[in-house]
Amino acid sequence: MAKSKGGKTLTLTTLALAKGRTAKATIQLLSKANINFPDFHEKTRKLIFYDATNKIKMLFVKAVDVPTYVTTGAADIGIVGKDNILESKADVYEMLDLNIGKCQFVIASKTLSSLRDMRHLTVASKYTNVAEQYFAQKNISIQTIKLNGSVELAPLIGMADVILDIVETGTTLKENGLKPLKIIEDISTRLIVNQASFATKTRQIQTIIEQLQIALED
Repeated sequence: MAKSKGGKTLTLTTLALAKGRTAKATIQLLSKANINFPDFHEKTRKLIFYDATNKIKMLFVKAVDVPTYVTTGAADIGIVGKDNILESKADVYEMLDLNIGKCQFVIASKTLSSLRDMRHLTVASKYTNVAEQYFAQKNISIQTIKLNGSVELAPLIGMADVILDIVETGTTLKENGLKPLKIIEDISTRLIVNQASFATKTRQIQTIIEQLQIALED
């Protein structure tokens, strides 16, 4: 794709950026890396933005959709949480940890004190694919219950034995009487790349990565 400026046709790199709690910090990091989107502001309803050099087109989309945009090639690169990458099973290159929105995938329960000797569990989670993959590795059969919010409620009303959720401070678990049993993955915002784009737009993508690396080290 290209955008014309001053009679010149430029090859664009398309970036899918996740909306939500990490968006502000991500935009700040991009700005620090000299990647600026003049028309972007926190209350915007626009979905497409161009950087100041007209070389990068940004798609501002829901976090859960970022891996899909990148996998299908609708975006060359994406910035999104590791949780969404794992849940989507996205076939992409994970190139850089941006160290934004740090948290963890945690298994927690109200009644269990350990997963040892468990053979079957009912697991409530937004991240059912992550749950299925993890417990399969542990040879524990599970029934998953998909919940998109208030996951902590499930063990309290007997709906599930355990939950698998992202946890930042652990306060919500504690306030609801849940005990963390296992930390299974560190989560943060990552930069992912479409495999075909990495081959065809190597220089442009590497430049963006290098700019972000310098910003992270500064």
